Amino acid sequence: MMDSDEREIYFYLKSWKQEFISSREICRRAGGKKRFRQEEEWAKPVLLRMAEKGILETDSGGHYRIKPMDMKMLRKGKRWVSPQVARILKESGKDFNSVLIDDAEMDRYYESL
Repeated sequence: MMDSDEREIYFYLKSWKQEFISSREICRRAGGKKRFRQEEEWAKPVLLRMAEKGILETDSGGHYRIKPMDMKMLRKGKRWVSPQVARILKESGKDFNSVLIDDAEMDRYYESL
């Protein structure tokens, strides 16, 4: 399970999709201004820990992003849909759980790493 620092970083990087972000920028933005002023490099040990767990991946420049899900293992015939489309399909009254992956399922996947 992810602790609170890991969750803050995860949700910040989730908003950037597949773009690599520098550790300095993550330290500055993920925890807020006040936290950055108290300790400028608070996220660096957390980033390393998340990379060891397999939640994040790095590029050659030391920038981080959320590691893409192993779709072969998870999907097995499923497709990802946006939260808006998932809501519309759920409101239709039919069961699409066997063919759709939504953000909540992605969050559960990364929590389990």
